[in-house]
Amino acid sequence: MDHSTFNYIVLPLLIFAARVVDVSLGTMRIVFVSRDFRALAAILGFFEVLIWLVVITQIMRNISSPIHYVAYASGYAMGNYAGISIERKLSMGVRAVRIVTSRDASDLVAALRDEGFGVTSINGEGLNGPVKLIFTIVRRNLVPEVIKLIERFNPKAFYTIEDVKFVQEDHGKGKDSVL
Repeated sequence: MDHSTFNYIVLPLLIFAARVVDVSLGTMRIVFVSRDFRALAAILGFFEVLIWLVVITQIMRNISSPIHYVAYASGYAMGNYAGISIERKLSMGVRAVRIVTSRDASDLVAALRDEGFGVTSINGEGLNGPVKLIFTIVRRNLVPEVIKLIERFNPKAFYTIEDVKFVQEDHGKGKDSVL
């Protein structure tokens, strides 16, 4: 392989691929830091920076080559996309699902419990009168199941979903839920 083929095709592709990997690692590192997996975050950070140093060294050696800049920036963009996709596939952690409805929610509560989700429900007062507040904490990969049940039993219910940083598990009957 001649020098120009390596310099204008192979090296930019390597820079692109390395950036995809190091930015994906960075995304995962941030996720692990937010979930308090310190050791794993540190290991990922080591490899993230090591790859970055190798790549930036190549950029500096080829400082006058715009194709290397484009490969670097494109790899960064694709690395963000890949990192977020990987994080979604891992479905780590738990989510809190809060449901507010002005309709009778007994069928929804029963369906959630029948599916093994722990549920807490309380009566409340909304802008237009009485409401039922329903809470459940579920593993992230099971949130779509909860949403399907909400849409089936009470499609007009208002609900919110958010990450939960810490859960003290109740070792009761719920298979994948803690409330």
